[in-house]
Amino acid sequence: MSAMMTMTPAAVTELIMGALTRSRTSQENAASVARALLAAELAGQNGHGLRRVAAYSAQALAGKVNGFAVPSSEALRPGALAIDAGNGFAYPAMDLALDWLPNAAKAQGIAIAGIRRSHHCGVAGVMVEALAERGVAALMVANAPAAMAPWGGRRPLFGTDPIAFAAPLSDGAPVVVDISLSKVARGKIMAAAQKGEPIPEGWALDPDGQPTTDAKAAMAGTMIPLGDAKGTALALMVELLCAGLTGANYAWQATSFFDDKGDPPGTGQAIIAIDPDAFGPGGTERLALMADMVAGTEGARLPGRRRQQIRSDYLDNGIPVETALAESIRAIGV
Repeated sequence: MSAMMTMTPAAVTELIMGALTRSRTSQENAASVARALLAAELAGQNGHGLRRVAAYSAQALAGKVNGFAVPSSEALRPGALAIDAGNGFAYPAMDLALDWLPNAAKAQGIAIAGIRRSHHCGVAGVMVEALAERGVAALMVANAPAAMAPWGGRRPLFGTDPIAFAAPLSDGAPVVVDISLSKVARGKIMAAAQKGEPIPEGWALDPDGQPTTDAKAAMAGTMIPLGDAKGTALALMVELLCAGLTGANYAWQATSFFDDKGDPPGTGQAIIAIDPDAFGPGGTERLALMADMVAGTEGARLPGRRRQQIRSDYLDNGIPVETALAESIRAIGV
């Protein structure tokens, strides 16, 4: 078992920012990325946290990601914001959406931000939870480079595209639903490949379309969709929303998030915010009624509560980090 250490949020932030700023990334963009990767670690989703730093840094150095990009936005309609990430990291572009969506949704009832020329968006649940904490319900979809084939096909056309939703409640922390449309997030397979560990059968297929427990073969192959044909139907929906509508690259047009080869991925995100009182007052109370029924069911757990508990524990006791991983990040660009 790998040696572990605990780090404070400030130390994790400093570690990430140091690697990125040594890799042709501005302080502002490095800070935005660090906030997102720290949030992933605090959610217990380390495949989207510190393990992404090496790839992000390599891509910034190679120019596959523009570490100095300044995202721009334009409100094309009262409830529609178009954001161009400038082939930079997704997180500064998502920061623009986070700033704009709550007020726009409360004014219009509903609002959407569409992001193009973007990159890996990390843990989508972090974004929608942040919006819910600002008083709006939120739905986010994002695409990623192709890793899943349409049901019955062999050519990968869809990413492991996440769907995330969060709703504010009148009596507690938001409900947060966050799923990948593959049986598991590809970041889990990446982490296993980095550690040299096998993966469970049923997660992925090798390049020949055969089931595999070899994480490296899985990374070169395709992911098995959640819910079989239903998962690929949902992936098509996500692609149409976050790439078809926004002008971003479809999954099959995007280059890898994991290496520094080729053009920028140019992927997209679509984020919808809804005023819970759009159909009359008392919206958060109605949302809480359903959430409380789930939470009060024996043996059930309300989505989002586990990650919120992990975050609380890590903030109190420190974030567990593999010592070797921390050392490898500290060595980037030195």
